[in-house]
Amino acid sequence: THSHLGVYPSPNARAHSDGNEATSPTTPGVWAEHSFWPQDPGLSRAIAGGITSLQILPGSANLVGGRGVILQITPTRGSRAMRFPGAPETVKMACGENPKRVYGDGGGPSTRMGNIRGQRAAFAGAEAYLRTWQKWADENGETAEDPKKKKKKSKGGGPGDDNDPPERDLDKETLAGVLQGTILPQIHCYRADDMLSMLQIAREFDFEIRSFHHALEAYKIRDILAERNVASSTWADWWGFKMEAFDGIEENAALLTEANARAIIHSDSSQGIQRLNQEASKAYYSGLEAGIELSEDDALRWVTANPAWALGIDDQTGTLEVGKRGDIAIWDAHPFSVYAKARWVFVDGSLAYDAEQQVIWSDFEIGQEVAP
Repeated sequence: THSHLGVYPSPNARAHSDGNEATSPTTPGVWAEHSFWPQDPGLSRAIAGGITSLQILPGSANLVGGRGVILQITPTRGSRAMRFPGAPETVKMACGENPKRVYGDGGGPSTRMGNIRGQRAAFAGAEAYLRTWQKWADENGETAEDPKKKKKKSKGGGPGDDNDPPERDLDKETLAGVLQGTILPQIHCYRADDMLSMLQIAREFDFEIRSFHHALEAYKIRDILAERNVASSTWADWWGFKMEAFDGIEENAALLTEANARAIIHSDSSQGIQRLNQEASKAYYSGLEAGIELSEDDALRWVTANPAWALGIDDQTGTLEVGKRGDIAIWDAHPFSVYAKARWVFVDGSLAYDAEQQVIWSDFEIGQEVAP
C-alpha cells in the first residue's frame, strides 16, 4: 500500500528525486503517475518478492502531496499502461513532523496546529469549489460529479456567458473527489494524537480516511480505528529514527487485529518491499509471543486482503476466489520462513516472474554492448 518505486527510483540520485513537489504545503493537483519511471530496477525486485500490485505515492513533505496511483507490476513503456484496471484514485496527505520541518522556515506551517489549519483551509476551499460546480449544474441540468469532463459551452452569450461551467482548479478538484468519496485518502501519520486530529477533520468535512500510513501508535487508538473502519499500513519493527517514531512496538499489527481493526504490513522501502512475507512473519510471531491469539491467515491478510481493501481493489484481488484476478505468488517454502523465495508470480493469470528464468526488465540494467 505504500511505495515510492518509480518516483524515487534506483539508482538514488538527485535527478531521480520526483516524489515531493515541495513548492507549496498543499499540492493536491500533482499525480505520482506523472513522475513514475517504469524502468526502475526496483520493480523487478518487488515482483521477485511476491508483489503483484502496489500503490505509488508522492512523498510526505506536504500536507497534501498529490494523487497516488495503483499499479500492476508488468513491464510497460509508461505508467498509464500499468494502472490496475478499475482501481480508484487515491491522494497522499501528511501530518506531524514532516510538513512543519519542510516549511517551518519558509512561510509555514511550523507547528502541528499550523498543519491542521492548512488541512482545514484546503478542504474548506474544496467545499466552496464543489458548491460552485453544483450551483452551475443545478442551473444547467448537468452533473457536478466530474468537472474535468465538462467542456466550455454557451447558450448564446458567447465567452464568459453565465452558462459556461466554472473554471477548473486542479488542486481543489482532487480534494473535491475526496469529499465526494471517489478518491481514497492515504495519510502519513505516526502519533496517535495526530491521527485523532485527522479523524476530526474527516468528521468536520464528512469524508472517510481509508488508511493511516506508518501509524506506529495505531495500537493506542485501535478501538477508534476499528469503529471508524480505518486501516493502518505499518511496519513490523521499524521505528526510532525521529521523535514521532519513538513509540512503535512489535505487537502493533497483532493488537490492531485483536481489536478487529485492519492491519497492513507496508514497506516504504525499495528493500523492504522485497520481503513483505518476512515482515508479516515478524509481526505475527511478536504478537504470539505477547499472548495475542492470531492465525496464520490473520497474518497473511496483512499483506493480501487488507492491502487490497485499503486500495479499493478487494473486489478483484487480495484473496484466492473464483471470479477474481489471477494474482498469485507461489513460494518454494512456507512464506513465513526466512528461507522462502517466490518461485512463480502470476499477474492477471499470466506468469510474470519465474525464479529460474529471470528476465531483465529495466534498460538501466541491460548495459551497452560494445562492438568488437
